[in-house]
Amino acid sequence: MTREQQARLDLSVAFRWAARLNLHEAVANHFSVAVSDDGQKFLINPAGRHFSQMRASDLLLVDMNETDFGISESQVVDPTAMNLHGQIHKLVPDARCVLHTHMPYTTALACLRDFEFLMLDQNACRFHNRIAYDRDYAGMALEASEGERVAKLLGRSRSVLFLANHGVIVVGKTVAQAFDELYYLEKASQLQVLAMSTGRELELIPNETAAMVCKQWLEYPTAAEYHFAALTEILDQESREFRD
Repeated sequence: MTREQQARLDLSVAFRWAARLNLHEAVANHFSVAVSDDGQKFLINPAGRHFSQMRASDLLLVDMNETDFGISESQVVDPTAMNLHGQIHKLVPDARCVLHTHMPYTTALACLRDFEFLMLDQNACRFHNRIAYDRDYAGMALEASEGERVAKLLGRSRSVLFLANHGVIVVGKTVAQAFDELYYLEKASQLQVLAMSTGRELELIPNETAAMVCKQWLEYPTAAEYHFAALTEILDQESREFRD
């Protein structure tokens, strides 16, 4: 199987599970994965295709080095997706996979003034010092300059970017790694919203311990790969047409 074929399968799994887990907004939001070394050739979802129905063959291959991006007039990609994903793939080398969602609990936290992600539980510690923040909502990314601004905020040392009043971007070296991060970020965010809603004082994990747990998370062997393989197996059993 070629790099592109595997990327198509993996990304279609990510789309379908994002829909199952309510991490999506119907035909909005975008996932992409680079298939060239420079990151400028990548797969992304076409405009109008629902996450729950995404198939490997639906994904469009975009080449940012081409004036027409290498796609025909009948193949439409949302301009905000081109601007955000194109610039992130270009400016953040490790961002081989870029997942942008408005998933509810993480987005709720991104809407709180000056919010910093709390080291509240073991899942949260995974993101210790790995989250960047865009505090200035500037509307939809209808210009490449907005995508460039966002990419520079993410930088090379963070895998998550909270977009104020908007949503979140999660990046990874593989689809499996990025989706695993997305999943655990939303789980940790859900717990934070629930804990804060009690009105009780929160028992935060000390910074030194959080850093240690983050290291443990990042060094835990093949956890993301096992997770993603299990998700793929379930789809193979229940809705194998994602491979088409």
